[in-house]
Amino acid sequence: MNTNASAPARLPLEGLRVVEFTHMVMGPTCGMVLADLGAEVIKVEPVEGDRTRHLLGAGAGFFPMFNRNKKSIAIDLRSPEGLEVAIRLALSADVVAQNFKPGVMAKYGLDYAALSRLNERLIYVNHTGFLPGPYEHRTALDEVVQMMGGLAYMTGRPGDPLRAGTSVNDIMGGMFGAIGAMAALMQRQQTGRGQEVDSALFENNVFLVGQHMMQYAVTGQPAAPMPERISSWAVYDVFSVKDGGQIFLAAVSDAQWQTFCDAMGYADLKAEPQYASNNDRVRARATLVPELRRRLAAHTAEALAAIFERHGLPFAPILRPEQLFDDPHLNATGGLADITLPDGECAGDTARTTLMPLRLGGRRMGVRLDPPRLGQHTQDLLAGLGYTAEQVDALRAARAVA
Repeated sequence: MNTNASAPARLPLEGLRVVEFTHMVMGPTCGMVLADLGAEVIKVEPVEGDRTRHLLGAGAGFFPMFNRNKKSIAIDLRSPEGLEVAIRLALSADVVAQNFKPGVMAKYGLDYAALSRLNERLIYVNHTGFLPGPYEHRTALDEVVQMMGGLAYMTGRPGDPLRAGTSVNDIMGGMFGAIGAMAALMQRQQTGRGQEVDSALFENNVFLVGQHMMQYAVTGQPAAPMPERISSWAVYDVFSVKDGGQIFLAAVSDAQWQTFCDAMGYADLKAEPQYASNNDRVRARATLVPELRRRLAAHTAEALAAIFERHGLPFAPILRPEQLFDDPHLNATGGLADITLPDGECAGDTARTTLMPLRLGGRRMGVRLDPPRLGQHTQDLLAGLGYTAEQVDALRAARAVA
């Protein structure tokens, strides 16, 4: 009999310790990815707490989104006693991650050069604005690199650069930091030594627009902003339809065009020689698309969605982020998980958060730990480092930890 048949499968990074000196989005995303995959991730916060715990507006979701499955310890790095705690904690880690300005961690002796002298197996992940070079001392934000890296130009209309509607570079930069950490862990198995990993916002943004750079290299023609681009497909648009609805519809092959015409009863369009091939239809977009807009406006978005789904054609309703909480696919597949909010007026309330978009062995990487309260795990973590209860009390009395 297999006595382990009902035992839960181990997560791939179980047994690894990650200590993160991070804030905002980029660094915390790296820690969240590693935490979701099973690592013990310890978030080092200032004694007054990570500022993202109390942001308003577009930042209100930062802390609960990117800090699940982590433990929190609050340390005053400006205190000699607190700094000693931080160094001991960092030296207990397999991976240290940070996203402060250049020079900040070195000021405290918490940079890779200092820590690796004491632990040669340490992997150290820097999340920065720019990789080392002429720009490395600039202050970077997601919006900054979107503007200078071509993404805002590609997203907006001509003359109106527009940042993407989420923190794409911060999130992807944190993901690349996690990828680098996992690659370094694999290499450590062979060499016994750790290494420094660098992930940067600007270079991440350039990677995102690399397809448009390559388009220019191949064709000699600059890429037009996405709202003004010449589409590779004739039917590939948002259509305004009956009752004020909107829906994205596409037919990206000749077979899909024929299916579309059959499904909608457009035999005349199907038989029209100037629409025979995809390239023919692209050349005729100036007349074809207005005609489609006129015809499709007689249908509701719901009716078109049903037709396109029934015939296997690409379509998408135009949804707002808050509507995704009720998405039937996300709810059926376990793409959302409950967390308890740690801060603010809603502290203690339950909310649903989005999980990483992958499965391992047929299961999603879920929530094991709610986003932590400030210093929630300070006592236990200090005990694990060898501090006695009396020493912990003394550190708290000195405000070196909280």
